[in-house]
Amino acid sequence: MKNQKGIKNRSFFFLISFLFLTSLLSIRTLKKVDPQDIRISGSELFSQNDVVKNSSLSFPIRLIFVETNLLEKELKQNLSLKNVSVNRELFPFGLKVHINSRIPIAYGERILNEEKILGFIDKDGIFINKQNVDKKNLKKFNIQVFGWNKKFAKILSEIFIAIDNYELEIVRITFSSDGFLTIEDKDLKTIFLGSKPNLINYQLQKINNLNNEFKKKSFSKKIDNIDLTDPDKPKIKVFKP
Repeated sequence: MKNQKGIKNRSFFFLISFLFLTSLLSIRTLKKVDPQDIRISGSELFSQNDVVKNSSLSFPIRLIFVETNLLEKELKQNLSLKNVSVNRELFPFGLKVHINSRIPIAYGERILNEEKILGFIDKDGIFINKQNVDKKNLKKFNIQVFGWNKKFAKILSEIFIAIDNYELEIVRITFSSDGFLTIEDKDLKTIFLGSKPNLINYQLQKINNLNNEFKKKSFSKKIDNIDLTDPDKPKIKVFKP
C-alpha cells in the first residue's frame, strides 16, 4: 500500500511539474521580443538596430509570431550576407541571429535609381554595400567592377575563378547598361567579350591561351585591344608604329 501511495505521489508531482513547465513555456512564447532581446553572433559589424531596420517585422513582436524564415531572407538580402540563421529561444528568452558575412575581393560600382553606389564584390559576384563590410576584411584590391547588376553575378563568379585558375591579371570589368562586357587585362589590355554569357568560359580559355602565346613572343606590348565577341574568330588590334 505504501509503495502504491508513493507511486501516486510521484505521478502527481510529475504531472504538476509538467503542467507548470508547459504553462511557463506557453507564457514565454507569447512574451514580446524587444530589440534588446536579439542576440547576434558571427559578426561585430551589425547591431540589434540593424536587424530591426532591415526586417518587415514590427518590433516588439510576440516570440511565437516571429517568422524566422522571412527574417533570414530579408537580412540576407538587405545586409548582403553570405548566410544568416535565426532561432527563437526561450532560455535565455529572445532571438539568436547568427551571421556569416561576405568577404570582398574587388571594388564595385552599381547604378540604382540613377544613383551611383560604391561598394565591393565577393567571389560569388555579389555586390556588398560599403557599410556592410567588416573593416578587417578590407585591403587594397586589384580588381574594379563597374555596372554591376544581380544578373551578372554568375558571370563575375566565372571570371574570378578563371583569374585564380589561369593566373590572369584582369584589373577592370565593365558591364554596359545593355549588358555588353568589356574587361581589361594588365598584359592583353582591353578585351571585348560582348553580351553572350553562355560563352564566358570559352572566352576565358581563349584569353588564357592568347596570354600564354603572346608572352612567349613578347607580343603583348604591341596590343591595343582584342575582340573576342566571337571567340572562334578573335580580332587583335595592335598599335600602329
